[in-house]
Amino acid sequence: MEPTAEIRRLFDMIPASARMMTKIISKPEQAKVIDTSFPFPWNWERPIYINFDLWRRLTKPQRDLLLLQTVSWLTGVKWFKPDIYQGVVLAGLLGGLVEFLHADALGVVIAGGLTTLAGFRITAINRSQHSQLNADEVAIKVAQRRGYSEIEAAQHLLSAIEAVAKLEGHSALDFTGLIRCQNLRAIAGLSSIGVPEGYKN
Repeated sequence: MEPTAEIRRLFDMIPASARMMTKIISKPEQAKVIDTSFPFPWNWERPIYINFDLWRRLTKPQRDLLLLQTVSWLTGVKWFKPDIYQGVVLAGLLGGLVEFLHADALGVVIAGGLTTLAGFRITAINRSQHSQLNADEVAIKVAQRRGYSEIEAAQHLLSAIEAVAKLEGHSALDFTGLIRCQNLRAIAGLSSIGVPEGYKN
C-alpha cells in the first residue's frame, strides 16, 4: 500500500465539513493502527496518525469505518456549546479577569480553580463511552452516504475494532471497546441485546 495514495482516498471519505481541520499523517513508528490527540480548543488542526504497515492488514471497509469513526469523534468534541460546564468555564474566566483587575488574589485563585475543574469535566465527557458510542453511530450514518448499508457499516466497524485489538497485541478489548462492540452487534442485527441507556447518556 502506498501511503500517499491511501491518504488521498481516505481524505475523500471524510465529510466536507471536517476536511479543513483534519490532516492524515503517516506515522510508522507508532504502536497503534490509528491514533489522534485530544483536540483542545486552541488546536484548530486535528491530525490523525496512521501506521500504514498495520493499516494495510485491514480490509478496505474496515479502514473506511475506522477513519470515519475517528473523524466523527474528533469533530464531535465541542468546547463551546451551551451547557453547564461551558457556562462555568466562561464564568470562571470572566470572574478571574474581574478579580485580577481588582487585584484580588483569592478571587483569581477561586475563579481559576472553577475554570480548571469545569475544563477537566468537559474533557472527561468527551473521552467517555457516550462520546465513542455517538461517534460510532455518526460514522455509520456517514458511511451510508458513501454506499454502505447501516448493517454493513456496523459489521465492518465491529470487525475493525476487533482486528485492531489483535494487530496492536491486546489480549482482550477494554471496557469501552466491549460496550461499543455490543452496541454495534445490536445495530448490525447480530444481537438482540443492546447497550443500556445509562451508557449512552
